[in-house]
Amino acid sequence: MKHQFEHLTASTAELLNLSNDLRIREVQSERWVHYPRAKAALVAMGRLAAHPRTTRMPSLAIYGDSGMGKTMLMRKFCEDHPPIVDPRKGIERQQVLPIQMAGKPGERQLFAQILHALGVNQGLRSGAVDMQFAVIRLLKAIGLQVLVIDEVHNILAGSAREQRIVLNTLRYLSNELNLSLVCFGVADAREAISGDAQLARRFDELTLTRWSSTPAFEELMISILRNLPLREPSVLTALSLRRILQITEGLTARIFRLMNDLAITAIENGVEKITDSAVDQWRPPFDAEAVAA
Repeated sequence: MKHQFEHLTASTAELLNLSNDLRIREVQSERWVHYPRAKAALVAMGRLAAHPRTTRMPSLAIYGDSGMGKTMLMRKFCEDHPPIVDPRKGIERQQVLPIQMAGKPGERQLFAQILHALGVNQGLRSGAVDMQFAVIRLLKAIGLQVLVIDEVHNILAGSAREQRIVLNTLRYLSNELNLSLVCFGVADAREAISGDAQLARRFDELTLTRWSSTPAFEELMISILRNLPLREPSVLTALSLRRILQITEGLTARIFRLMNDLAITAIENGVEKITDSAVDQWRPPFDAEAVAA
């Protein structure tokens, strides 16, 4: 049986039973919205998580400007592959482990971040070799399949020697543990990864380009509207879609923020839908020149 509000997903339609304040809170909350480009990225990462162990495991680099949704993709992928307890051995198995590349990366810093992500406090006096052995032992124990690294372009913050050491360490971990790497970063991340030719050859690339007037953007907008708890369907013209692209400069995070603002206004005003007029009249809450001043 179809639900009453067919312009919404079933889970979003259930939110219409909430008060206006609670609906607004739901709009403001971080939530995952399915759209084709994100699905393609998740499928690519999922293949790595399911890949049989081989001598040279494939890896993936996902590039995009800040605000293109890389961090949300990373979180969704990790949420889809949570740690599980092996009932026979009574130990926790973890396919996917996320870390963030430090602003001043180095071999010891990289090991420390992995240990921290595993909930291990190695101690300030531990040497790089001791930390390396601890990382290898623990990652083998949990059966890690994919090491996810956010902000990988931060490798470039180190000297040429430090960059080589970090890249060599990543290659060593991939070789020693037969695991895949998934790296997220801005365009500069290509330069960072290319610093190790052997490592770079293992990476497929996926670039999250800014949105433009394409069917893919229309599909994104449909997905967003289906996940906003408004009682009436929102139908936007091509002119409104072009204005949204102009306002947001095609950045995913700004598009979501704008649509959330419009949805909140629609709830507060009792209009219960986003209109072309609302898009045309929307102005940023803070004047750019005033903020710059």
